[in-house]
Amino acid sequence: MIHSTVAGATRTQAQRTAATRAKLLDAAVDSLVEHGYAGTSTQGIAKRAGVSRGAQLHHFPTKESLVVAAVEHLVEKRLTETLEVRPDPECGFEALFDAFSGPLFDAALELWVAARTDPSLHEAMIPLERKVSDALRTGCLEIMGDRVSPDAIDLGIELARGFAVSALMRTPESDREYRERLLPVWKALVMK
Repeated sequence: MIHSTVAGATRTQAQRTAATRAKLLDAAVDSLVEHGYAGTSTQGIAKRAGVSRGAQLHHFPTKESLVVAAVEHLVEKRLTETLEVRPDPECGFEALFDAFSGPLFDAALELWVAARTDPSLHEAMIPLERKVSDALRTGCLEIMGDRVSPDAIDLGIELARGFAVSALMRTPESDREYRERLLPVWKALVMK
């Protein structure tokens, strides 16, 4: 029997594990965004990820553990991307508003709504929400430095989250106009 190995093609068990987890996490976020929490199933996620049900269960034994890990994974990725860009400190609030948009926000919103009536998901979400708030606070402080107080950043996080939820009921054009009108007011109130 002849075995040919292409240089660099052999992966370690840790690399295969990481790749399987990444496929599952990405598929979970995609499913949350496309189908919502109620329409997301672990079987569907495994199929979408192209992995066996056994592999999915090995890494994430429950739906809650899988979807919470998926959002956590996306939060870390998004924070890293934002900080690598090194936004202009004068645009820190814009970066904060942007954090509450796109697939991350859509997936997180699905979990927040579902957690209201699902005690096990609610319990699983508490540490994630702390981590998200801490990551947002850390990112804002890194971007804006001492231009804004920590309390103003915490208030800003809550305001940006609420703004993003209400944006679901506006058109993209009206949301842009609303944001362009209100963001300067907010900045003027909290900037040192």
